[in-house]
Amino acid sequence: MSEIASYQISLKCFLKNKNWEILILKTPEWSSFNGMYDFPWWRIDLTEFETHYIDILKREIFEETWIKDVMIENKVVAVWRHKVSKEIRKNWDEDNYIFYVFYEWLLNCEECPVMSFEHDEYDWVKLEDIVLEDYFCSWYLEWAKMYLENLKD
Repeated sequence: MSEIASYQISLKCFLKNKNWEILILKTPEWSSFNGMYDFPWWRIDLTEFETHYIDILKREIFEETWIKDVMIENKVVAVWRHKVSKEIRKNWDEDNYIFYVFYEWLLNCEECPVMSFEHDEYDWVKLEDIVLEDYFCSWYLEWAKMYLENLKD
């Protein structure tokens, strides 16, 4: 019999403004992906088991950007799974398996993001108009490509 994997669940968001540009967040100097970009996200903690996943993501978007007014498309636009090796994260005792669920949301206001310590800066981009490799690497790059591919469907 095969061994069943245990996954952490991570909620990610493609947050669009009124110009249909997507919010991307620059990773800080201390990050393993220093200088590259990411999307707002959060892993669901054990303490949040009873919390609706949309509320978890709304809270995290607020913590990362101070943006409150978002219109939620309660529709999954992509999924992804990833293994993070314990060799990459020195403080982990074992490999971590993460299952990502992506949503697309629309910003309802003209708010400008305010960066937390988790990111250095932000930008609004149309993914189809940029060279993705200039902004993203590793699985972040794969997510951006996946999102664009799913838009075609």
